[in-house]
Amino acid sequence: MRDAPARELPARVEAQALLIANPPVTIQIGAREISVGGKPCQAQLLARIFDFGVLSLQLEIDGADVVTWDEFVAFARRLDGSPDIDALFTQELNVLRERIAPAIERASLAPVREEYSVFRISALRRGDGGAVHSHEALTDARLAPLLLGEPRALAPDAMRELLHHRFSYYADDLVVLTWENALVVEPATNDRDVEYILEFANAQLLELRYYDAVLDAELPAMYDRVADARRTRRLPTRRFHPVLANLQTRIADVTETVERADNALKVTDDVYLARVYGTALELFRAEAWRRGIERKLEIFRSTYAMLNDEAQSARAELLEVAIVVLIVAELVVGLMR
Repeated sequence: MRDAPARELPARVEAQALLIANPPVTIQIGAREISVGGKPCQAQLLARIFDFGVLSLQLEIDGADVVTWDEFVAFARRLDGSPDIDALFTQELNVLRERIAPAIERASLAPVREEYSVFRISALRRGDGGAVHSHEALTDARLAPLLLGEPRALAPDAMRELLHHRFSYYADDLVVLTWENALVVEPATNDRDVEYILEFANAQLLELRYYDAVLDAELPAMYDRVADARRTRRLPTRRFHPVLANLQTRIADVTETVERADNALKVTDDVYLARVYGTALELFRAEAWRRGIERKLEIFRSTYAMLNDEAQSARAELLEVAIVVLIVAELVVGLMR
């Protein structure tokens, strides 16, 4: 049975530092079965639709209740190599696109996508059942096989550099962030706010990557349109009108959508979830993507200004010629009289 779509927000008190004006629509799709290392596993699938044009699919797979750390790492590696996940996402994406098609304008499937894995455990215990603080037990040497997946042992400096993004709010929780994965240690089973924030950051990153790719493809096409416009037989004052209209539309569309994605979530205070969110964006190099988009938009704006100036100059020259023609005509008429 599918649950009705809803707009969910983080539930923690600390999440008051995050302002989400238009939360994404969450759709509980339901249970699915996939194969992990040749063994069937039950998974729960949900989708989130962001108002700036990103659709996110989240697959939650439960491992065994009690496993050793090595078994947990091995399960994660098998999961990462499962071909069933990609096939499931492709199938469910097509179904969901058909379901929401009536509500979408200019629907299209982007050539870029983002994948991010979150490994979650509720607690760490010793072999005799005694509790262990995750801060003490999860050393870089233990985390590296899970989060980095390197087949060879890393140098200590490299491990410290890649695994130093650690956050805790309570004594028994922990979040470790990397570029492609995250580990969440959270005893409260209903607390999914860290995963929510990481999903939001990935959606924003995907939007930036998409428009960066759009502008990359648009630049050479723009140069071709300018060259074609110069070869047309239109009046010089109207020659670049279609190109200018296209540039204006593209600049407005990209600027408005990217701004909407950037402002979809605002951080108002430097607390736990805000720090996790800010660090995730830093790891994803979101600011570098924004700068790249802005540089390309500046090329579009400069081209628009240049073509507009050229059209204005042609208009001024045409007016000067018209004035000269009128003066000559008046002189001719006067002489004839």
